[in-house]
Amino acid sequence: MQLPSRLRSLILAVSVVAPLMTLPVQQAHAGVFVSVGFAPPALPVYVQPPLPEPGLMWTPGYWAYGDAGHYWVPGVWVRPPRVGVLWTPGYWGFAGGLYAWHPGYWGPHVGFYGGVNYGFGYGGIGFFGGEWREGVFAYNRAVANFGGVHVTKVFEDRTVIERNTIVNANHVSYNGVGGISARPSPMEQQAEHENHMQPTSNQMQHEGIAAQDRGQLAAVNHGRPGTMAASRMNGYRETALQNAHSQPISAADREAGSHYNPNNREANQDQRIANGERSGQMTSGEAARADRTQSAIDQQVHNDRMANGGKLTGQERQQINQEQNAASRQIYNEKHNGNAVRPNEVNNRETNQQQRTAQGLRSGEMTSGEAARSNANQAALDQQVHNERVANGGRLTPQEKGQANREENRNSRQIYREKHNGNTAKGAPKGRER
Repeated sequence: MQLPSRLRSLILAVSVVAPLMTLPVQQAHAGVFVSVGFAPPALPVYVQPPLPEPGLMWTPGYWAYGDAGHYWVPGVWVRPPRVGVLWTPGYWGFAGGLYAWHPGYWGPHVGFYGGVNYGFGYGGIGFFGGEWREGVFAYNRAVANFGGVHVTKVFEDRTVIERNTIVNANHVSYNGVGGISARPSPMEQQAEHENHMQPTSNQMQHEGIAAQDRGQLAAVNHGRPGTMAASRMNGYRETALQNAHSQPISAADREAGSHYNPNNREANQDQRIANGERSGQMTSGEAARADRTQSAIDQQVHNDRMANGGKLTGQERQQINQEQNAASRQIYNEKHNGNAVRPNEVNNRETNQQQRTAQGLRSGEMTSGEAARSNANQAALDQQVHNERVANGGRLTPQEKGQANREENRNSRQIYREKHNGNTAKGAPKGRER
């Protein structure tokens, strides 16, 4: 079944403006466009299972959305619907205060998939895991895992990997502000206007089965699905059905999943600050400003949730997103204004603390209020380090380094306590510190 690009675009436009914030919503399978008010979790890291037989093509895993919130659809080897077509993965895109799902499709060329680096040939631009040659799919041995299968058409091209891989150190799973900033290339725009084929019935069933597997729910696995990838759809189907029978998804799971939001945007901003400090693109003073901004947003989120029984209204979500957009631009400007430092042990400790806060937010072990306190403390220390460096020609004295380390120790203990005090973001049970 073919879906013309203009019709796809019209359906997407309707879906983004439609009031789909109330739950439950339909599953985000092929042809169904879903928009929600919070970001999908980060992409999990996994190993590609071996090719079970020649002729199959890898389709990467992704976060879909159902009546129990986000759930992971395992990556799997798939037989394409016909010779000559390639798979364009689906992706989440942030626009207008909402995260909208753009379903994947088959077509003669790989189109735009948000610049999301799904791995295994889908590095953010195109597909470099293989290509069609004389009616037979040839595999790039630099990417594909053959296992023990004998494959007749094989080639090796590593330069295409380097050219088309978008660095995604935080494994962000969506396009837009706070996520991947890629835009469609002319070739991807051209591919968008070609006739596309929807996912095969097997692919749609695969996604539907994953929606029934409790271990795939983000609210249950906190970003670490029970099954991340599978060699064959039938093999995972049996596993998922067994899981659904032994531990079916409950009404409580659906309630938790519908509100599950491990503060992804807050976590991503903290991670970006950490990355800026680690690379030297952000000075301690710049990090202090970014920390103060993030602390204020975290506190606002905490206060709004406290006033509304743990939830944010649609208007509050939109306001927070606008403030995070401004914070994102601030971080970008700070990282690209030409000011730089050579990272040392003090910067590295600042980075580690920021990263631990991001992890606490992402896992749900830290609430927004707790992150606000952590960021405020870190902002004060960053500012202190900045002031002392300015006073000393860019360096810290041994006494100042010792004082900074003692204060970092106190901050570290605070973060540990916040992550182990039993308070969690809504829908996120307490876990062990990572």
